[in-house]
Amino acid sequence: MKSPLLKLPFSRHRHSPQSFPKFVLLVVLILVFFTKITLYDALVASSAGAADEDAAAYFVNLTECDIFRGKWKWDSEMPYYTNKNCFTIQEHQNCLKYGRPDLSFLKWRWKPESCELPRFDAARFLNLVRHKSLAFVGDSLARNHMQSLLCVLSKVEHPKDISDSRDPNFKRMIFRSYGFTILIFWSPFLIKAHEIDSNGPTHTGLWNLYLDEADDNWASQISRFDYIIMSASNWFTRSSMFYEKGRLVGCHYCLDDNVTDLTLRYSHRMAFRTALRTINELNFKGKMILRTVSPSHFENGEWNKGGNCMRTWPFRSNDTRLEGLEAEFYNMQVEEFREAEKEARKKGVKLMLMDTTEAMLLRPDGHPSRYGHRANEKVTLYNDCVHWCLPGPIDVWNDMLLQMLRV
Repeated sequence: MKSPLLKLPFSRHRHSPQSFPKFVLLVVLILVFFTKITLYDALVASSAGAADEDAAAYFVNLTECDIFRGKWKWDSEMPYYTNKNCFTIQEHQNCLKYGRPDLSFLKWRWKPESCELPRFDAARFLNLVRHKSLAFVGDSLARNHMQSLLCVLSKVEHPKDISDSRDPNFKRMIFRSYGFTILIFWSPFLIKAHEIDSNGPTHTGLWNLYLDEADDNWASQISRFDYIIMSASNWFTRSSMFYEKGRLVGCHYCLDDNVTDLTLRYSHRMAFRTALRTINELNFKGKMILRTVSPSHFENGEWNKGGNCMRTWPFRSNDTRLEGLEAEFYNMQVEEFREAEKEARKKGVKLMLMDTTEAMLLRPDGHPSRYGHRANEKVTLYNDCVHWCLPGPIDVWNDMLLQMLRV
């Protein structure tokens, strides 16, 4: 007796979609779906792991290596850019355009004592600050740094000028592909200041300085930014009248027998104290970086008495040391930072110190000197031994900055 034939769904009618059980099809689809999800998650995890490994290899552990202590070493691959592929260089710092004959000053990189400081990676920087904003607060050296940063980032994308003014002291630039904005708040004293005499006792102006009031130009807007880089020093040498709580309390070289000369050391310290206190009082939610004093290198005279800076080679660490007013300014800035940092920790405010002073002290060869204008141009300019050529040693500030932003 023959066994009855079983009408299995995948025997005689196996090519008919209508006979295929819906639950089997559903099971297959579910398996395919979860297989894809698992593969995607694995790829994402693998990619994230690779990115973490890459970041760990690139970024320096700042608790183990002091990137601000070291020496300059020769590097034939420097600089990062030239004056021909960066359009944001201010004329007075465009040393190559105006005929500086020696180029060896471009061929040095900063080497910390206990680690390597990685070369600046413009794409990595821009990805790190995507959809964020950075404000420089300070004087012309803050502007010098901003222009250096714009130059190194221009290797990836040229920024667009979205400034409300043509004044270079109030520039606002954006890297559109990254949504990253950079601007500068011109604030050479960091505090409220008004020029009351354009000439003054030293022919550099006479100023009213309100030592306990931050400059509202930056203080009223800074909360909108993710990063701040603050610096100042050179303008405190100008003759000034000092006010606290609206009352005249002293001056610096005002030549008024009825006013106590408290000196520029007093105004400098109080200005930094007030600026840092303001950051804490605002409960600033981003990261505030204080950059220390940038040394000048006048030799054979002061800035207005024929001083110049014609060296073509860096100093070694035992060739020179920070002295005089710049040493006092440096110590005051670090002391005021340390005090403000204690309060910042209580409030959860992030303060960092960019201690560039030692690195820049060793670079007497990096200033424009007379190469900030054409040799036959009829201009009244002193030899510039304060600002830095672009490209030049100042570009190392961006190497340091990138490491600090990651913390």
